[in-house]
Amino acid sequence: MYRLVFSQVLRRFDAEAVHRLTVSALALLARLPLLKRLLHRAFAPHDPALRVSAFGVHFPGPLGLAAGFDKDAACAEGIAALGFGHVEVGTITAHAQPGNPRPRLFRLVREHAVINRMGFNNAGAAAAARRLRRTRGVPVVVGVNIGKTKVVPESGAVADYVASARRLAPLADYLVVNVSSPNTPGLRDLQAVSLLRPLLTAVKEVADGTPRRTPLLVKIAPDLADEDVDAVADLALELGIDGIIATNTTIRHGGETGGLSGRPLKARSLEVLRRLRAKVGDRLTLVSVGGVEDVDDVWERLLAGATLVQGYTGWIYGGPLWASHIHRSLSRRLRRHGMKSITEAIGRTA
Repeated sequence: MYRLVFSQVLRRFDAEAVHRLTVSALALLARLPLLKRLLHRAFAPHDPALRVSAFGVHFPGPLGLAAGFDKDAACAEGIAALGFGHVEVGTITAHAQPGNPRPRLFRLVREHAVINRMGFNNAGAAAAARRLRRTRGVPVVVGVNIGKTKVVPESGAVADYVASARRLAPLADYLVVNVSSPNTPGLRDLQAVSLLRPLLTAVKEVADGTPRRTPLLVKIAPDLADEDVDAVADLALELGIDGIIATNTTIRHGGETGGLSGRPLKARSLEVLRRLRAKVGDRLTLVSVGGVEDVDDVWERLLAGATLVQGYTGWIYGGPLWASHIHRSLSRRLRRHGMKSITEAIGRTA
């Protein structure tokens, strides 16, 4: 049914307009306690075999929503009620900013892909903090993804990230330093170890100083050379970072300017995951994102060494209950393989 609605109706409307409408609907859902709880009871992962622990945080299922959808932490509870095991909000910057000029979001329906050049449009860290302080009506693990404010020069990047971390780290179940979006000029330069070391060191100091010690992860691009992937992994181990999210969108495509996500990213994302697993083993939590479309993709990422998996473009093409269907399929697959816990699958083919 959803595929018919998408092909005949939704794809005819501007992609960003549909996105804004969906966020508004989910934000409304988050303010309706009874409906929210009923949906959560029906669609959220409840099978104990799907539970996974990572960096001291307990997740009801391994599949979560990647950053980029809920940019302002407006609707995490509504998203969780539809079946996601966690929600990563953001990317949030220290200062509010409008993002890049429109149009800036494009569907590539035939390729099951999306190109975006949004540019971290968000209301800023202070506004997100106010939303994150609200009492959650349903259980949901919320990660917070932070990035650099566009107008801040490279010389001020560390202070800019630290400003966001101070506001948001105490309210996050985990914190992500995003240095891999292609839509903020100069941002990806921060992936160079010489620039990344002082940045992660400073943000880690803030995260470590929160009352519960907020776990810290870094998100990297698929376009890094293999030796640079290795260098980031070595740095993460050196500094005691909790994990790596691999990968963000790619600029290696022939379409509109911006980052490409979805099916075309699948092979490279999996390749980077396998390289990281070979490099760090289980000493870091690896979160795999990029080209995740169905239960086979999630299963493959788990076997390759990911503790958690994220999707976003797959949700666009798969429909509202995409994550719920995948979690239920994972439950059946575990039983078919005689496994009592999803953790038995993690790294089996690494």
